[in-house]
Amino acid sequence: MLLDFSTLPLPLNLVLFTTAAVVVWFAGSRLTFYADAISNATGIGQAAIGIMLLAGVTSLPEIGVTATAAIAGDADLALNNLFGSIALQVAVLAMVDFLIGRRALTAAVSDPTVILQGSLNVIMISAAAAAMVIGDVSVFGVGLWAWGALAAYVACVYILSRGRGRRPWLAAGGERVERGPAGEQGGGSLSAAAGEPEALRSLIVKTAVVAAIILVAGYVVARSGEAIAEQTGLGSSFIGFVLVAIATSLPELSTALSAARRGLFTMAISDILGTNLINIAMIFLVDLLDTGEPVIGRMGPFAIFGALLAVVLTALFQAGVAERRDKSILRMGYDSVLVLIVYIGGIVLLYTLRSTGT
Repeated sequence: MLLDFSTLPLPLNLVLFTTAAVVVWFAGSRLTFYADAISNATGIGQAAIGIMLLAGVTSLPEIGVTATAAIAGDADLALNNLFGSIALQVAVLAMVDFLIGRRALTAAVSDPTVILQGSLNVIMISAAAAAMVIGDVSVFGVGLWAWGALAAYVACVYILSRGRGRRPWLAAGGERVERGPAGEQGGGSLSAAAGEPEALRSLIVKTAVVAAIILVAGYVVARSGEAIAEQTGLGSSFIGFVLVAIATSLPELSTALSAARRGLFTMAISDILGTNLINIAMIFLVDLLDTGEPVIGRMGPFAIFGALLAVVLTALFQAGVAERRDKSILRMGYDSVLVLIVYIGGIVLLYTLRSTGT
């Protein structure tokens, strides 16, 4: 029988929430090392590794939150965690820009696949916002818009997979910042040894172990987060968009920061944007597990504003990648500063909407 976190006192839930978040952080910090080594061993590029491996594994906490909340009938927590994670993870890139502190992060990206990912993010999130305004109808027990989100994600993966090998940009200043898989930084002795089949199998096993740890810790974050929402009276919409989203975004922060420090800028950004595409696809999972009418049609002003906030943040970051300006302020590119200002302002406005989650 699973533990009912709502029966635990608030201080204990806070301890469990914090502990699980820390576990997620440290498990996520190992992913970049393994991903870099796998990239070197297989010849798969940074963008592809970011989309297929990092985004998939770091999405496990969101999957845990989504499935748990949807089964419990809390569609507000499930969907607002998804949109909250999208918004926060764009802000994560701004935080990585600040922590790196050497140059504007968006000016150091040489792979045009990144701007394609950003465009697909804007399209899919905007469609989800439109669905919440228009409403939804059930098709085989799942909303039509939810089916569309799943199909659109599959199409995005196909489009991005065909984008591999595009001619890279020169980073600002005319320098190629990133190197190919054989020359990327940070591989170390493990990357060099990973060419052997046994070493590659060992990397895959270690990655699977890290993924399992993140999944279990993500479940604890989800359940304790729900209990905190109930016990504090803040409401599942606001808790889902802010508190749970912060905890489940820790793998993205740790992997993106680790990748950027190793000079793997495309991998860092592809992890974030790839995860955000997965989040939109998980609307299908929420609708599949939740009972009643299609969930996307039951969302109100809070969720709609949250989705639009995610669109604006993604567009701001995408504009920074396209502009390629290598000027900074407060150790960040201008685009990162704008992203953080808009995100904080959006959270303040969402707090005023917390009673209108549905």
